[in-house]
Amino acid sequence: MRRRSPTSVPSEQMEKGTGKSQNTRICFLASLSVFFWMLLLYFHFVVLGGSTVDQSVKLQLQAGPVYTELKPTRVTSDPQIENQNTESKPIHVTSDHQMDNQNTVSAPTRVTDDHQVDNQNTESTPTVVAPAAHQTESPAKAIQIHEAEKYPFMKALRTAENKNDPCGGRYIYVHDLPPRFNEDMLKECRSLSLWTNMCKFTTNAGLGPPLENAEGVFGDTGWYATNQFAVDVIFSNRMKQYECLTNDSSVAAAIFVPFYAGFDIARYLWGFNISRRDAASLDLVDWLMKRPEWGIMGGKDHFLVAGRITWDFRRLSEEDSDWGNKLLFLPAAKNMSMLVVESSPWNANDFGIPYPTYFHPAKDAEVFIWQERMRRLKRDWLFSFAGAPRPGNPKSIRGQIIDQCRNSKVGKLLECDFGESKCHSPSSIMQMFQSSLFCLQPQGDSYTRRSAFDSMLAGCIPVFFHPGSAYTQYTWHLPKDYTKYSVFIPENDIRKRNVSIEETLRRIPPEQVKKMREEVIKLIPSLVYADPRSKLGIFKDAFDVSVQAIINKVTKLRMDILEGRTDDNFIEENSWKYALLEEGQREVGPHEWDPFFSKPKDGEGDSGGTSAEAAKNSWHNEQRQHQSSGRYELLLVPCHEHSSQNSPSRYPETHFLVQIQNIQIVSASSAFFLYDIYTFCVV
Repeated sequence: MRRRSPTSVPSEQMEKGTGKSQNTRICFLASLSVFFWMLLLYFHFVVLGGSTVDQSVKLQLQAGPVYTELKPTRVTSDPQIENQNTESKPIHVTSDHQMDNQNTVSAPTRVTDDHQVDNQNTESTPTVVAPAAHQTESPAKAIQIHEAEKYPFMKALRTAENKNDPCGGRYIYVHDLPPRFNEDMLKECRSLSLWTNMCKFTTNAGLGPPLENAEGVFGDTGWYATNQFAVDVIFSNRMKQYECLTNDSSVAAAIFVPFYAGFDIARYLWGFNISRRDAASLDLVDWLMKRPEWGIMGGKDHFLVAGRITWDFRRLSEEDSDWGNKLLFLPAAKNMSMLVVESSPWNANDFGIPYPTYFHPAKDAEVFIWQERMRRLKRDWLFSFAGAPRPGNPKSIRGQIIDQCRNSKVGKLLECDFGESKCHSPSSIMQMFQSSLFCLQPQGDSYTRRSAFDSMLAGCIPVFFHPGSAYTQYTWHLPKDYTKYSVFIPENDIRKRNVSIEETLRRIPPEQVKKMREEVIKLIPSLVYADPRSKLGIFKDAFDVSVQAIINKVTKLRMDILEGRTDDNFIEENSWKYALLEEGQREVGPHEWDPFFSKPKDGEGDSGGTSAEAAKNSWHNEQRQHQSSGRYELLLVPCHEHSSQNSPSRYPETHFLVQIQNIQIVSASSAFFLYDIYTFCVV
């Protein structure tokens, strides 16, 4: 029933005004239509006309882009990477008329199948950006998302958003290098060191021969006579067991280069010119740069491992008399990350990882048992030191430390001088560390020494005298708050003030000592390398920590690229400071440890020219450690490859350099004297 108007209008009046009223309405509608189209054309040509984005792309984005949820191929059962194809499951995103007024996008948000938006972020798995469902992007935001699509690593970032994939954001692609870069070196293991037969140390996937436990110092399983420079092989073999390998580099969070860089340089440091020392590094870089995987980020997502100190790879000149090769100074290598047992404080392309210890657990239970055993031990000595003096180094405080150990009733000393020494016995070293509350860890020939990790494995609280020995080195594996697990006594306090180590340690309250030792014991899993032929279940070992740190580094770099962040204020000479920054910090300033890290000479990461000398001393020390057997071995090296300290060799290729190894020696001076005497060339 239609409702009548409250006022009546005479019928004749309505009939008279019908034509005029209808004409008025038509004119009004026509005017409104013209105004609407003028407004629409103005908005289209004037407001949107300045955009440089292609109109077809714009329409596609406004309609709502379609993303796919990736399911990358995982390689877990076979160490060899197989060629498999990735599958994708499209997720359709509809749009509505809501406008998003945000101007920037830092990371796309994952869209689930029921169009719910998941905004959760994790520390190790970054959230990746995609437009939210039921939402139309603003032009600025749509343009930025379109620009982000130009980056080939977007596919890898999106894998982190597949919550059904346990490997999302963790995939590693491994280059299939020609065997000359790795496996061929193991076939020639006798040539990997002048002083050590590395053949026995490359057995058992790089762990070396099993250790006998006649004295009951070790555990029943998982203990090996591991060489401190065997990380190249150990890490590569652990990578073969990594649960998130992929044969699709486009979904990889990082790319591993299984080059045995440490073994390579070990072959040629003594008696070879720079051409031979640099050859493999140059070949490797040339090979990598021709690969399509390199083009994703120009190598910035690549990493490799070398089980030697960084100074072996940082030759400062093109003189044959200079030390090492120039791997870490190659422009392409500067884009990659190199994991070494000692990194440079002044360079940004290397990162410190732990020296290998003697313990390589194959099961979580082995770790639990060892930790509990270290908690229960009775420790009779307040502090101990295992090492030799450095009479040739006037800056070394080892002499003062040895004197304090000798003069203390609560200090234990294990002298590692020449000839037969208990320092060459793993059981003697570990037994002393297990009976000590604190273990003194001054600088070795360089900043770091393996002994620091052996002592922590024994549940002994390390005492450091230089921040470069641990605090600025192993920031991935050790707490930034060093007071939680260690004691720091500045070198100058020992060198100039003659501070008593015993009195300093006695002043620490027993309850604090107990907490520090517990912290050290908790750190053990992340400081050891698990058996490469197996994998721990609960614990994350040194390998796991290192790989995750690299993934985080590459992911952060990718997100910075997406968000347009740059490190214009980055100062490479202050690299050691950046590693100590808290989460979210980006700028560095004055630091209490500045006096310990003087400005690198010539800006090339060599403080006062001592780094190369430290590397040489490290090799001399390695030589001395293996010269107590009294055996004589002849090694023939082409004389034309040999160069003295001052000038290249002038001998023809038909002459050979003879070096007599493993000579019985009694002092440092005679060691170098005999080495010089028994080096000569023959036809």
